Amino acid sequence: MSNEIRLKTLEEKDLSLIKDIYNYYIANSTATFHTGSVSEDDLNGILPIGDKRFQSFLIEYNSELAGYCYLGRYKPRAAYDRTAEVTIYLKPEYFGKGIGREVLQLLEQKALEVGIVVLMGIITAENEASVKLFERMGYEKCGHFKQVGEKFGRILDVVAYQKLLDQ
Repeated sequence: MSNEIRLKTLEEKDLSLIKDIYNYYIANSTATFHTGSVSEDDLNGILPIGDKRFQSFLIEYNSELAGYCYLGRYKPRAAYDRTAEVTIYLKPEYFGKGIGREVLQLLEQKALEVGIVVLMGIITAENEASVKLFERMGYEKCGHFKQVGEKFGRILDVVAYQKLLDQ
């Protein structure tokens, strides 16, 4: 890709930068099942910050903030520490530029560097762009949870995608 994409470690001071991004998704999509705006304190409880293995990053595209992403703890038990849930949120103006694909590749590299060898994508089933991204990147559908969420008066399914990273 000719445009520069860089991941920068997200720090607590950056929460103000990403709050509006996440609140956009809350208000306008089913990408998240939060139904009300979140504060910086809320985000501090959601995102892994300062963890050596499970990490959050700002996404810079041509030196501009394009979004954020993270490798989140899949389950809070040591037996699952080889697995992370991968999450990417882009500002709407950065959709369709191939950023998600490149960020996912970078997150896979970061995961391997810290001994994470399984990545999971947990996606609202109607989120076709994310489903296509994960499928194109070699993730396999490993679960379909029917009617588990409700937002905007609609009952929603959630799908799980998994990739075993090369070791």
